[in-house]
Amino acid sequence: MVKSRLRIIKENYPYFLQQLFTLGDENEANVTVINKGIFNDNSDSLLSRLNKDVIEESPDYAIVAIGGNDCNFKWDEVAENPDKEHQPIVPIERYLDNIKTMISLIKKSNITPIVITLPPLDPVRYYQSIAKTYGNSVSHWISTLGGIEHWHGLYNRSLNKIVDELEVIKIDVRTAIKQAGDLFDLISEDGIHLTSEGYKALSTEVYKYLSNFTDMKKPQQI
Repeated sequence: MVKSRLRIIKENYPYFLQQLFTLGDENEANVTVINKGIFNDNSDSLLSRLNKDVIEESPDYAIVAIGGNDCNFKWDEVAENPDKEHQPIVPIERYLDNIKTMISLIKKSNITPIVITLPPLDPVRYYQSIAKTYGNSVSHWISTLGGIEHWHGLYNRSLNKIVDELEVIKIDVRTAIKQAGDLFDLISEDGIHLTSEGYKALSTEVYKYLSNFTDMKKPQQI
């Protein structure tokens, strides 16, 4: 954290993924990674800009990495009314509908969709972060619902299920990051966003998967 605000890391996973392809073998140097991610994005906003930001670029593959902000809550509203019921920013039914719609639109555009699972979070540091900003009543409200990891895990499990049903390529970065080392070093102080090392672990898993099944003999965009 820098002056109580999250520092946006330039060395994010598209950056590292491009490096891995650039430093790979001769054929992989033809791969271009286009970053269309937006900080604090969710599936509602991604769907609204999918055509302009993704489909019109006509990539060979489109990596869909979305959901961590969907299952988050409007903590200022929770803090003001900790005894009331609150819904995630994007309720799970709408989130899954958005995923299905995006996959359908991407396929219809002759682009191969690839979905990555939600990266893990650090619930303890996440609680500390939001409690510091919004007060302890927020943490108490979360605990009554089973914890933020309950919602995060629920969205991830539901994402896995719908992607498997749609028979779409899936890369399990959640497990890969957990196995890459100490989560304290891989997840930032806010408990939810990855550090540079975390993004390296994510990028490495995506690269390993893509380099195994893609034909790198022609220029491609991801």
